[in-house]
Amino acid sequence: MEDAVLFSVKDQIATITMNRPQSLNSMNEALIDGLHAALTKVETCPGIKCAVLTGNGKAFCAGGDLPFLETLADTAAKKAFIAKVGQVAKRITAIEKPVVAMVNGVTAGAGVNLMLACDLIYAVDTAKFAQSFAKVGLIPDCGGLYFLPKAVGVHKAKELMFTADLIDVAAAEKLALVNHVCPADELEATVMQMAERLAVSAPLAIGLIKKYLNNTAMTLDEVLDAEAVVQPLCMATDDSAEGITAFKEKRAPKFTGK
Repeated sequence: MEDAVLFSVKDQIATITMNRPQSLNSMNEALIDGLHAALTKVETCPGIKCAVLTGNGKAFCAGGDLPFLETLADTAAKKAFIAKVGQVAKRITAIEKPVVAMVNGVTAGAGVNLMLACDLIYAVDTAKFAQSFAKVGLIPDCGGLYFLPKAVGVHKAKELMFTADLIDVAAAEKLALVNHVCPADELEATVMQMAERLAVSAPLAIGLIKKYLNNTAMTLDEVLDAEAVVQPLCMATDDSAEGITAFKEKRAPKFTGK
């Protein structure tokens, strides 16, 4: 039996592939445990500078595996699983390295919210998206009540969640749910081109930018205070010195994360 999540590394880029194509990569215990294991590798391996999250087959992720959810014996078991799913989304936001979603097909329910937890989102031009929870009498999970209003605003988030309507990739791009749309034969190359750029960018700066952009509760004064503390620390790094030198010498910088 194949692993529910595949993991590979090439040129400092980790690829995490949800691998339950027969169920549209829906979330069961094996898939969620596999995602946690993959994220631990991304977090702890210094040779990994960027991660790409995608799905195998015709879907990115269709959300929760309903037959599996029906096997959860009681409220405690259901709570434990939903919490574990939510921690995947939280870990993606907390990892200092950029995570790019490569959306290869249909994305629904918690799959949409898993996608929204990522830093950049590239989607195939045939992708479709649905916050499908209300159709089965559920509320959004995997951080959806947090991520979707951030992406599209509260009123549009309510519409998408109340109706559970399926939208196409053109509508998703218009709503800023995705960064870029690509033909199927160009998706992987386009994503990897961006991942390669991110892998050689200044890791300390990227990690800090991600940290502060994800902290939407900060007031302007708190942001300005943080900038006044953190920016001088960045200015003292080898990466900043290298970036300035490279700029003056009109060459590409070689960042070391120091």
